[in-house]
Amino acid sequence: QVQVVESGGGLVQPGESLRLSCAASGTIFRIYVMGWYRQAPGKQRDLVATITIDDSTNYGDSVKGRFTISRDNAKNTVYLQMNSLKLEDTAVYYCNVVTQLTPLRSPNDYWGSGTQVTVSS
Repeated sequence: QVQVVESGGGLVQPGESLRLSCAASGTIFRIYVMGWYRQAPGKQRDLVATITIDDSTNYGDSVKGRFTISRDNAKNTVYLQMNSLKLEDTAVYYCNVVTQLTPLRSPNDYWGSGTQVTVSS
């Protein structure tokens, strides 16, 4: 019903930048929250950043001041601009969308399959 597709991952060196994109498609009435989470090998999935329908943002402590989340409501797309990347930013980055399929249904979570970000010298 809802497809969530991430793009933009890759291999970069420390200090470089990368921009991730995530597009949601399908039966969508309203998207309330779009966000990014990441999971490194052997670790739990952690919050990176979220943005609400009214553009309120929330960031994980480790990325504050370096990452910026934004969204294009017309395209159902969320972006994550990652600057000053560090080795510890290496992880699979997952997009999360909280969306309401119809006006009568409760919102649900949908996840993308993830995109790999590797920071290595």
